[in-house]
Amino acid sequence: MKEAVLHYIWQNKLFSAQQQSTTDNEPVEIIDVGLHNTNAGPDFFNAKIKIGNTLWAGNVEIHVKSSDWNRHNHQTDKAYNSVILHVVTDADTDVYSQNGNRVTQLVLRYPEHIEQNYQHLIQNTTPVACADKLPDVPGIFIQNWKNALLVERLEQKTKSIEQLLQDTHMHWEECFYITLARNFGFSTNSQAFELLAKSIPLNVLAKHKDNLLQIESLLFGQAGLLPETSAEGSYPAQLSAEYNFLQHKYQLKRILDQSHWKLSRLRPTNFPHVRIAQFAALIHSSSKLFSKIVERPECDYLQSLFTCTPSDYWELHYTFFSPQTDKKRSKKLGIQSIRVILINTVVPFLFCYAAHKGDQPLKDRAISLLEELPAERNAIISLWNDLGIACQSAYDTQALLQLKKNYCDRKACIHCRIGHKVLTLPQPVK
Repeated sequence: MKEAVLHYIWQNKLFSAQQQSTTDNEPVEIIDVGLHNTNAGPDFFNAKIKIGNTLWAGNVEIHVKSSDWNRHNHQTDKAYNSVILHVVTDADTDVYSQNGNRVTQLVLRYPEHIEQNYQHLIQNTTPVACADKLPDVPGIFIQNWKNALLVERLEQKTKSIEQLLQDTHMHWEECFYITLARNFGFSTNSQAFELLAKSIPLNVLAKHKDNLLQIESLLFGQAGLLPETSAEGSYPAQLSAEYNFLQHKYQLKRILDQSHWKLSRLRPTNFPHVRIAQFAALIHSSSKLFSKIVERPECDYLQSLFTCTPSDYWELHYTFFSPQTDKKRSKKLGIQSIRVILINTVVPFLFCYAAHKGDQPLKDRAISLLEELPAERNAIISLWNDLGIACQSAYDTQALLQLKKNYCDRKACIHCRIGHKVLTLPQPVK
């Protein structure tokens, strides 16, 4: 057994309450298991345990074997002098605290099927270990868990926003601009896009927002994607000339080159050149974008804000090196891409901003936006659909992505509410 499972059994009181006794055969009544400690020191604080006729209040330490106490050097640590009970599954030795007192030990008795169910889940190699038991879990229970998962996901995303806010000295527009750029990379080129945005302060772009060519020159130049040579007077040549002037003017340091950008296994419409052209068009067509989002967090309005069309050159090209054709193709940012941006950038930012301002209605509005957006389509969501977990909106898909990535993939069944249900089934999972 893993120690984490024993922690789980203790914390959730899944042991046999009436059948516990110390290794000295004194009866034990567990009144309060205490508060789980996730930092250094004993595992549970402020427990209340009746041993024999004496009521004890103090801390509890948990190990698989008694000898783990000495292996972890608790016998020399004053922090463990307050331990009133050492809970184990195998009492293979007596243990003593730093002050020389012998520590009372309890070999915990619990239903055998809990450990059997745990082993089944951990050893299961399917993408969702409890898939065969999902039909037995009430729908309302799963929905409540999804509600908690969604908030957990938003809070997780908020942490990265908080760090970026610190880096930008609480400049919300700058922070939003960098995060938005990262999400324009759509996973494959997200890191390169973030570095690109960080290399050009937003206020520099703002000075040229009325000139699309200059914005494009700054972005393509700092991205290291401008061709070294091009025909005089051509669009790439104009970009290079503008960039050389503006880079010198603003003393911009270029940290990216073509090696940072990935094109393999991407559809041409997702090439970084096209995405940068779209990003430039968005900056050109908007100002104080985040302020507008906060003022009108309405789904249709937000989608219209991100509707942008690159310059005409990109109707005939996917890169600077792609052959020109006679067939024009619109490179306008598509509705699916806009929705991805709303889900991964706009909603977390609104949620974070509302938390900072203590604005609960805005926080609720951020969550309700996900209910208005269609369900995402990807391999993970297809898996949940196949398992009978319906996805009606982005609210559902974001929650289920959190469940899969943070629980199923990590085999964190003991921390999952569905896993808890399966672990406590009275009969071992087959």
